Amino acid sequence: MSTTRPGRRIVLWRHGQTSWNLERRFQGSTDIELTDAGVAQARRAARLLASLRPDAIVASDLKRAAATAAELAEVTGLTVTHDSGLRETYAGEWQGLTHEEIVEKYGEQYAAWKRGEPVRRGGGELETEVADRAAPVVLRHVEALGESGTLVVVSHGGTIRTTIGRLLGLAPGDWESLGGLSNCCWSVLGEGARGWRLLEHNAGTLPEPVLGDDD
Repeated sequence: MSTTRPGRRIVLWRHGQTSWNLERRFQGSTDIELTDAGVAQARRAARLLASLRPDAIVASDLKRAAATAAELAEVTGLTVTHDSGLRETYAGEWQGLTHEEIVEKYGEQYAAWKRGEPVRRGGGELETEVADRAAPVVLRHVEALGESGTLVVVSHGGTIRTTIGRLLGLAPGDWESLGGLSNCCWSVLGEGARGWRLLEHNAGTLPEPVLGDDD
């Protein structure tokens, strides 16, 4: 008989759609609200995530993440804790610019970032600095769960990617290889014998058990 305890689980959930997402504008820490479609996305996703029986919800205090988290709180009865440490990367002069404008005005900086070099995009934060502030928030709330339980973290695409990279122990230059998250999709980390494991990435459906892997 297996004596393995269930372990803890972290669901990192990106906020719903905003108007700047549609316009491909770099939002960063700019406080943009959800569109009507974004609210609908959050409502649909919340019904799915509620079936995971989360034990706690922590969210960025920016409106788009807070509103997304509120939909899950509505169906679970949980209280959302807001933490500014989960905000999106501050990107200085890049914020508010479209993808095309960034490439045109900051082409060399953009290319260096895409190569995995440490870049203060628009004079803002390094990705490692984002992980330095966000990962401890996640771990603090996970520790409060005890030996098992599910934490839902409602945050932003860049912050989620850097946090996953940090928790998995990946080198910062490799974080980009994780890829982005679509609006209102999520990634799932599970606690294993050797630390955190990535179970799902950019998912929009509930995680299925992994059968026939190396377990």
